[in-house]
Amino acid sequence: MQLNTLSPCGSKKTAKRVGRGAASGWGKTSARGQKGQKARSGGSIKPGFEGGQMPLHRRLPKSGFVARKSSFGMDLPLSAFNSFPADSTVTLDFLKERGLVTKHIKTLKVFLSGDCTVKLTFSGIKFTKGAKAAAEKAGCKVEE
Repeated sequence: MQLNTLSPCGSKKTAKRVGRGAASGWGKTSARGQKGQKARSGGSIKPGFEGGQMPLHRRLPKSGFVARKSSFGMDLPLSAFNSFPADSTVTLDFLKERGLVTKHIKTLKVFLSGDCTVKLTFSGIKFTKGAKAAAEKAGCKVEE
């Protein structure tokens, strides 16, 4: 045994050499059949192409909608206002200054999660029924 006679055992497959004459078995049409798009050089069909028929991905209706969060509103729990000083008026601009809400938010809704321990005055902020009842019970004033 010599180094030049060694060869990998089955792990390497020799490439099919097409277009090397009729005697090779892969001559003339080079295993591409006769004529047609797939027989030509550079002739490939894009995925999803259905021969000119309207493809499935265009036949199906569009569905779903995702709104930009910046143009939409935002929700905050009632317990988020516990860190504010007592007797302060909470508005959307006040929350933007404090960094609790981004500058793009146009509406804000407070939902009931936790409880409010500070007496505050809310102006121009929407509340859920439960959050409004809990805030008023804690001594807060809600002006919509």
